Amino acid sequence: MINTESFEFDSVYHVFSHVNGKELIFREETNYQFFLKKLMQYILPIADIYAYCLMANHFHLLVRFKNFENIPIENEHAHLMKHFGNFLNSYAKAFNKMYERKGALFLNAIKRKKITDQKYLLKVLHYIHNNPVNHGLVKDIRNWKYSSYHSYINIAKSSHIERTEMMKYFDTVNDFIAYHQSNVEYDFIQTS
Repeated sequence: MINTESFEFDSVYHVFSHVNGKELIFREETNYQFFLKKLMQYILPIADIYAYCLMANHFHLLVRFKNFENIPIENEHAHLMKHFGNFLNSYAKAFNKMYERKGALFLNAIKRKKITDQKYLLKVLHYIHNNPVNHGLVKDIRNWKYSSYHSYINIAKSSHIERTEMMKYFDTVNDFIAYHQSNVEYDFIQTS
């Protein structure tokens, strides 16, 4: 079931959204690059980004929210949602201006599912990176360039992706690659 549960500090979430209607969120290479730039600008201050995958009509993120001691517990969700709202609004405004369009670009609700255990965390990591394969866009995830998968397999290259936490579950990069090539059940989630 798709959830829209409240965001909490010091918690990990699978966050995803879809285009409003049948348009595309990303029409060309510059759109992907601009989206990632805005992601880093608005989300890195509040969360570590463990994984992402961008596709023409939707995106997936795996994030761990930071703790902000000066924000009361009852305001955690609102504080974090404001950053996501600013992020998506910033992208949508630039996109609308560039393509001379009007109206909402994304669905109203940002979908999110809290990650509660290690098994689920690893399944979501696998799911996010394999999403282009699952949608038939590529046969091999190495051929999809709009994902954090490349950051993990090129560990020597600097990245904004917080790879250390996820790599604790794999002895080597080759183990990470083998896990992503395995067949993992997806009955745990229903998304785009």
